[in-house]
Amino acid sequence: MADTEHFVRDDVRNFLDMLEQMGGKGVEEVGAVEGRTQMRTLGMLAEAPARDLAVIKDLACPGPAGEIPLRLYDAKENREAGPCVVFIHGGGFVIGDIEVYNSLCTEIAHRLDLPVVSVEYRLAPEHPFPAAPDDCEAAARWIASSPEALGREITGLVITGDSAGGNLTIVTTNQLVNEPADVPVIVQAPIYPVASDVTQHSSFRSFADGFLLTAASMAWFTDQYAGDASDPRHTPMVGDCSNTPPTVVCTAGLDPLRDSGREYAAHLVQQGTEVVYLEFPGIIHGFTTLRKAMPSGQKDLGAFLDAVELMVERYR
Repeated sequence: MADTEHFVRDDVRNFLDMLEQMGGKGVEEVGAVEGRTQMRTLGMLAEAPARDLAVIKDLACPGPAGEIPLRLYDAKENREAGPCVVFIHGGGFVIGDIEVYNSLCTEIAHRLDLPVVSVEYRLAPEHPFPAAPDDCEAAARWIASSPEALGREITGLVITGDSAGGNLTIVTTNQLVNEPADVPVIVQAPIYPVASDVTQHSSFRSFADGFLLTAASMAWFTDQYAGDASDPRHTPMVGDCSNTPPTVVCTAGLDPLRDSGREYAAHLVQQGTEVVYLEFPGIIHGFTTLRKAMPSGQKDLGAFLDAVELMVERYR
């Protein structure tokens, strides 16, 4: 079956039809500030409600350019020593924030029964590469040190995030493999990540328009982020991935970025890393934060988190 003939789920088709009827302009047309507003608005319309948790607390940690805002999520008020999830949001390195990803982080904390710390890294174009990876690495190292402000003893990190956050998940993990933090990364779990040059893949051409994330917006995000594509902190697969910790990768079947995730998972397998790869057919990029509009995505998110939980239990 050709890429262009892929199955589209009914709830996905209904959501895409709704977006088409709404009209709206792409982020490349409206710019960063309006794009951020659009993403927040779409989240309010299309994302599932946040779960109630015992702990939802705003924090901050030192960063290379000042304090980095963080948010701690935990289903338990008090917790014995154990792993902590570091969550890095998506949005093309330009849009997205802690609030847009609030519901997803509550879901992760609930399903994994682990503390989750969401990182509010600096965004392009105001803060181009390498501001984002600098902030994410600093935050991960701070979390690994079991700071008093966190109120939890951390024994290992589980790093996860979606899209641009999937890229930063891989980059941050690689940095902490190359220069270890106070505790190891026990699992990394990038969600539909940008791991390589996406423009070289058939999925980028097949789903270039009409599936929420477009080729035009991807090109604009890349320009805003700037940086050198030959730098492994920009494009992870140009670097050494041989010592990567156990990994869970998921992709969406109708995503321009799908083949980048496929390629990365296959590369890790060839390097000898233990990998779970999940590709969810018939659904689009961004489904983890659009679960009210596309309820079938909740089951996919559950499958992904089940795989993460399995991997964590094997290595905690």
